[in-house]
Amino acid sequence: MSQSPGPGTESAATAALANARAAAQQTRDVESERILAGIGLVLAAVACFATLDTATKTSTAAVPILMGVWFRYAFQAVATTAVLLPKHGTALLRTQHPRYQLLRGALLLASSTLAFLSLRYMPLAEFTSIVLIAPLVITLLAATTLKEHVSVLRWALVAGGFVGTLVILRPGGDAFSWAVLLPIGLVLTNAWFQVLTSKLAQTENPLTMHFYTGWVGTLIASLALPFVWTALPSWHWWALLCLMGFMGTVGHFILILAYQRAPASTLTPYLYAQIAFAMLGGWLVFSHVPDRVSLIGISMIAVCGAAGAWLTVRERRVPIEPAES
Repeated sequence: MSQSPGPGTESAATAALANARAAAQQTRDVESERILAGIGLVLAAVACFATLDTATKTSTAAVPILMGVWFRYAFQAVATTAVLLPKHGTALLRTQHPRYQLLRGALLLASSTLAFLSLRYMPLAEFTSIVLIAPLVITLLAATTLKEHVSVLRWALVAGGFVGTLVILRPGGDAFSWAVLLPIGLVLTNAWFQVLTSKLAQTENPLTMHFYTGWVGTLIASLALPFVWTALPSWHWWALLCLMGFMGTVGHFILILAYQRAPASTLTPYLYAQIAFAMLGGWLVFSHVPDRVSLIGISMIAVCGAAGAWLTVRERRVPIEPAES
């Protein structure tokens, strides 16, 4: 004859179930806190990059382009070495693909040089928006060069992003000039940089990649430094260069921390908050507000770019880095 469970057994089962639910809830709470922290860190990182671009645009009034690029990379290289080398030792220097590290650093240096030139002639918000079509260009590269399958939705997002770019550039209009070709070149070099980053991310430590990026850019830019070095008119220009180096370096470190806390597919759309920070910087420092047509183009790029970047990251499982000089 079977016996029904006694009151003690029922209470023990109820307590175990309650403990399991509490543990699951605690796990979800911790995960939610990590994701929120990751989102907050991404927003802080793109604010740093927008500040970097604002300072860069200001610096072009008195600082030679290549001198500014060199200082920005030298600051990052020295700061990265000072922080990471004592902690990680020679392990930081180990790489399975030194040639790809060199190429990646050279591509980012080319992107930075084009960014400095672009910012001399273009408003911040428009520049940032155009640069952020890079994930859409990666889709084109994946389809044409890597022979990857691209869905109809992603092709639609690519088309929408490029239409938004044309709305901003307005070919044939009064606002169109040769200078708008500079950010287009930047987008192409940055897209190849992102593709190479995704390849290296499969085997390389991101801190090692960050270390080599800074030093490759510094060493290559140093070759041109003797020909462009200029005595700056006052100390505040040096302070501005230090601000540029600090914001670029801190922005990258914060971005690494963000991706350690939350999935790239969750964080990537928030990179497009950089457009809002760029608009704020353009308004505060240069009293520039995009006109209605430019705002339409910016909105199209933000929506299509964020969705396209999210899909790219979700399929490739690697982060996309934001636009910065």
